[in-house]
Amino acid sequence: MRKRILSAWAVALLLGQVSLVHAQENEESHFWASAQIRTRGEYRNGALSPRGEGDKPAGFINERARLTLGYERKKLSLKFSAQHVGVWGQDALVDKNGRFILNEAWAAFHLNDSWFMQLGRQSLVYDDERILGGLDWNVAGRYHDALKIGYRHGGHQLDGIFAFNQNDETLIGGTYYDSSKTKLYKNMQSLWYHYDFASAPVKLSVLAMNLGQEGGDAETRESDTQYMQTVGTYVQFTPASWNLSGSFYYQTGKNVSARKVSAFMGSVRASYSINDSWTVNVGTDYLSGSKKSDATYRAFNPLYGTHHKFYGAMDYFYASDFVNGYAPGLSDTQIGVGYKVSSSVSMGLNYHYFATGVKLESLNRTLGSELDYQLDWKIMKDVSLSVGYSLMRGTSTMDVVKGGNHKSWQDWGWVSLNVNPTLFKK
Repeated sequence: MRKRILSAWAVALLLGQVSLVHAQENEESHFWASAQIRTRGEYRNGALSPRGEGDKPAGFINERARLTLGYERKKLSLKFSAQHVGVWGQDALVDKNGRFILNEAWAAFHLNDSWFMQLGRQSLVYDDERILGGLDWNVAGRYHDALKIGYRHGGHQLDGIFAFNQNDETLIGGTYYDSSKTKLYKNMQSLWYHYDFASAPVKLSVLAMNLGQEGGDAETRESDTQYMQTVGTYVQFTPASWNLSGSFYYQTGKNVSARKVSAFMGSVRASYSINDSWTVNVGTDYLSGSKKSDATYRAFNPLYGTHHKFYGAMDYFYASDFVNGYAPGLSDTQIGVGYKVSSSVSMGLNYHYFATGVKLESLNRTLGSELDYQLDWKIMKDVSLSVGYSLMRGTSTMDVVKGGNHKSWQDWGWVSLNVNPTLFKK
């Protein structure tokens, strides 16, 4: 891994020298490079899903090593980002099969002052990341192979996103797509519109997505694409010391199992800054659920959002699956407080009360409560340290729909060091 990173640095420095010469010839062009080393140690004693009675806690250290190169001129932008992610000890001391891959590789063509086209592997991050998010908490992040056509003018923003995925180059055999390993859609078309109001501190977004998922037969490779539509809106209002936001999304069409879908989610959040040091926040999220007896599938799927931001830091919901065939949805009521100790140190404490989105046969709706604490310290420029601790107190309903034993102590702790400097910008 060390040799690969050193080689990447050498390439970056060489390109930097080339860019200096080019910049002298064309003042409108510039080149930049950044690097990131993010190391995180975790203690898991019930994270992602509840642990069973007698299960022992786990511990590990994961790391992201990333090098990003960018080039820009008046009508052209390029970005290449390569990363190595994994757990300490995962690779041999003598490693001939590296996993240093391109996580981003795209080109953007600026057709005029308003329109652009971006093509390649890229991060799709919109609004509060409820439906499409970068998932930066995950050591690898999330990226899409897509074409984006965008418009920017005044307070108006419009993006059209188009993707078509296959497992490999093929000669014949149709377009069957095996998503069992990638967990990706077969094709996707999305339209996102955003407007910043000039007369008030209001931002409004509308999203419409048509998602094609492969429901065909893996053995015969017979394709049968099922299409599900998601439409909704996100609104943010920030008067004075307040930050108010709300979202609503509805899903229809068919899921990958060819079941008719009718599901929805809604969210309302409010944050208030008492002074320069203290903030308080409250909110509620509701995602509809489905009973096993329902002919129509009524469980909302938040798709490719950054779920870690919303449904508790321990990631019990939507970052990991329900079990035993349940899809009960979720009701999440939360309250929190933030305190800024100094210009470089801040902390937050949040409480979540979880319940199922739908009443299940013979089960109480209450799933349990979670408490999340996080401290962030900016040690110096480009270097920060974060520490977190969470605990979950579940119920017997949690045991049924998520597994584990709610009588066992469930907690999780972590510490992360993030080094993220800009190497140069010319």
